Amino acid sequence: MKHAQPRRLGGLAAATVAAGLLTTPTAAVADTAPDTTSPTVTVSSPDFPAGGPATKYAGQKATFVLRTADPAPPGGTASGVACVRYGWDYLGVSSGCDAPGSVRPDADGTVTLNLQVLNWGTNTLNVEVTDRAGNTGRAGYTFYAPSNPNPPSTLGDVDGDGIADIVLPDARGNLQYIGVNASDATPGSTVRAVVAPDRTSWASYQVAHRGWTDHAPSADDFFVHKPGEGYLYLYRNFDYGSFSRTWTGAERTTECVDGTGAAAACPADYARDWSKADQLVAFGPTGEDAGPSLLTLENGNLWLHAGGDFAFGFQQARKLTTTGTWGGYDLVAPGPDAAGNLALWARDRATGELHAYPVPKKADGTFDFSALADPSANVVATGFTAAAYPTLGSSGDGDADGKPDLWAVTADRHLVTFSGWVAPKDLGALR
Repeated sequence: MKHAQPRRLGGLAAATVAAGLLTTPTAAVADTAPDTTSPTVTVSSPDFPAGGPATKYAGQKATFVLRTADPAPPGGTASGVACVRYGWDYLGVSSGCDAPGSVRPDADGTVTLNLQVLNWGTNTLNVEVTDRAGNTGRAGYTFYAPSNPNPPSTLGDVDGDGIADIVLPDARGNLQYIGVNASDATPGSTVRAVVAPDRTSWASYQVAHRGWTDHAPSADDFFVHKPGEGYLYLYRNFDYGSFSRTWTGAERTTECVDGTGAAAACPADYARDWSKADQLVAFGPTGEDAGPSLLTLENGNLWLHAGGDFAFGFQQARKLTTTGTWGGYDLVAPGPDAAGNLALWARDRATGELHAYPVPKKADGTFDFSALADPSANVVATGFTAAAYPTLGSSGDGDADGKPDLWAVTADRHLVTFSGWVAPKDLGALR
């Protein structure tokens, strides 16, 4: 018996009847060239056009539009754009779309960014685009950002937007800035963990900020300290809270003053380094300018460090208390009120009571610290236990009523803000 021969139709074998079965051969698949063509990206900005003139200033947020494309290889098909990475610094070796900070484009291949421009003068935004085959392409967008002739200068502001900031580490050890008037816990910007003193995490450090010394922009410097260590790190804020320059040391002064401000011999318990500072808060300017002052808790007593540039040890130290009874309290420095008066707040860790000690500004411009003599006085609220609120702080006035406000982090890492120390508002979980 002769078997039926398959008929060829258009280059493909037709169905064949054999032994009573109907079989269909596999369709031929055309060979396709692999995608080895790099994707492309172009960058533009309506706020900072490449050829100028700019419509915004350094320190402000601006729109940048990234337009991506993935050309098809000769004789093949494009794999399609997978993601883009961007940054003001060198991006380093490509780490793919799983890298922190990678963004997937919209269906039309565009990515729209709202970024703060960190430097006056020439800036370059570096961008890397990756397609699904793993090919990469890069572009740099260079533009000029003029300086702001009327820059904001708000105590407590780190990123130079004129709004005081809550500064907290995130779960990965980065440092996040959240505006004191924010409606949720989303950070406005983040400083990478690699910028911390140990290059790995900010989580183990106390970070104090309120005031700056002789530099632009007018935004807070950082004082960074790990309890028990003798070194105090001073981060000068030259770039809107990016802190891309290295730190310097905040020198411990050898000069002490008495209650009248007159030079005096330093007490016998005065340490020559910062190792005895169990707590450190930025108290607020105590002079005529925005220069910062620090309040430290050492051996159960409060010390004020103020009156000069910390980088050179030009400040003076003053012992504010002598009872040695402040050891069980968590210090909070709310900064000045609308009239320029200062205050210290403190949480009694044993009871959860919140205390508020007024430090009014006197007619001669100095401050009255007499309310700090007894830490058990001036209870203003209860329920602020360490179990419920492991972290308390204040970044100044968040509700624009002229008075500073408390914020707290709950045990499950929710950020809660208050009006003064009442009316709690849960902003949601921190990153």
